[in-house]
Amino acid sequence: MDRVGTVTRPDRWQHEESGAAAGPGAATRTGLRPDTWIMLAAVAAPIATAAALIPWRTQLDTADNALFLVVVIVAVASTGRRMAAATAALVSAVAFDYFLTRPYESFRITRHSDLITEVLLLVVGLAVGELAARGRRHRDAASQGRHQMELLHAVTELAATGHDAEEVEAAAAHRIAELLHLRACRFSTRATDKTMARIRPDGRVLVGAEVWSTDDLGLPTRNVDLPVRSGGWLLGHFILTPTPGRPVPAERLLVAVAIADQVGAALAADESPHRLATAGGAPVRSGADEPGP
Repeated sequence: MDRVGTVTRPDRWQHEESGAAAGPGAATRTGLRPDTWIMLAAVAAPIATAAALIPWRTQLDTADNALFLVVVIVAVASTGRRMAAATAALVSAVAFDYFLTRPYESFRITRHSDLITEVLLLVVGLAVGELAARGRRHRDAASQGRHQMELLHAVTELAATGHDAEEVEAAAAHRIAELLHLRACRFSTRATDKTMARIRPDGRVLVGAEVWSTDDLGLPTRNVDLPVRSGGWLLGHFILTPTPGRPVPAERLLVAVAIADQVGAALAADESPHRLATAGGAPVRSGADEPGP
């Protein structure tokens, strides 16, 4: 008899996904998104800083005035928003021209040195914004990588400490559903649909003989098969129900394969290959994850 367990997405995952769909600019209690506040600061802060320097503009060199505006640009860029940093750089250059260069309160520039300072202010602001945006992407990638390893470690620890195979299956189904943003995930000793898409051991997704790009399109079809293997035997399947159109990076698929392999190790420790074969297990053909004939 098949041992089947189904994990559907808890409400907290749905709330997290709703927030993720809205992006980092999800609305706050004030009704404005954080990105909106940052963009407003990118426009207002350079103007306010330049206006605050008006009483000292005749005493300070224009390069000194420009340094104050560079500090504002760096502060905006530290949020990691490239567009906000670019906006702050552009507004800073305009505010510098209007408030802090002669003739004052005019967009004309009469001194060559002031023109060079303004151009450098704009270039530096754009460069700092780009570097900050890349740094933010790297931090996000590192954070996601740590979370993926935590999911894998949770299942590995259960398998390594001798927990019952069904307990490992249930924990793995939860982690895989969270990892791949699935609507549901269930374990079965038999694949229910020979035509469904399948995740290979190298993390690639096959639909028939074609490789599917999950980075752009997400997981295909209504159900996706994630084989569970151990010791050259195909011991079962996680049947995945994807969230339509939700991109899934290739590295997450590799972690899902590793989690499924931990379940295979737990199953192999629970039951002999002969019993598994009797229950529906099959030898894995070399270079594939398909059951043998």
